[in-house]
Amino acid sequence: MEISNLFTAGGVVIWPLLGFSLLTVALIIERISFWVKITNRQNKVVREVLQLYRLDNVVSALDKLQKNTDLPIARIFLAALELEEATPEEFRLALESQAQGEIPLLKRFQNIFETIIGLAPLLGLLGTVLGLITSFASLNIGDVGGSKTTGVTSGISEALVSTASGLVVAIFTLVFANTFRGLYQRQIAWIQEYGGQLELLYRRRYERRDKSYVPTK
Repeated sequence: MEISNLFTAGGVVIWPLLGFSLLTVALIIERISFWVKITNRQNKVVREVLQLYRLDNVVSALDKLQKNTDLPIARIFLAALELEEATPEEFRLALESQAQGEIPLLKRFQNIFETIIGLAPLLGLLGTVLGLITSFASLNIGDVGGSKTTGVTSGISEALVSTASGLVVAIFTLVFANTFRGLYQRQIAWIQEYGGQLELLYRRRYERRDKSYVPTK
């Protein structure tokens, strides 16, 4: 079926489905760009920062983080490390609160994907129902087997185009939405892992500082 015939057969609902498909493609491109950027750089940057901090080179660690503030985990680390004289509890709360603040960015567009996944098949079904109503409305009972019956059969076949289009849009969106959901879950696991390592290093450093502190009389 040619593209022009597809839009004719699909009826009025084919246009919102087209809009959904174009919106989905645009959001998928943005999300792919976002996750590729994070995946390619994040692990290397975080490992270097943890190594510098482990060696008590705090200034270099902060400088490394400030050069990579486009990474969510770098912003999370900075929120805690830039606190002055923070207790381990305050340090942990800073990590957790900043991590919560990064979640909307990591889950960006997820609600839109879910809406498209739910609406696209329903719009396709609506188009089929409207097509069937139109086809049967033109059926003349006394003309069974005539030319009008052939037109009804053709109309039913074309009405199914909208259902197929809705399913294609929903399936395409679902594949990428699940992929991005998996990347989000893995990112949260990494934030928890690396954040725990940084918190442990800070706690040890804080305890060493307390032990070396001798109050003046």
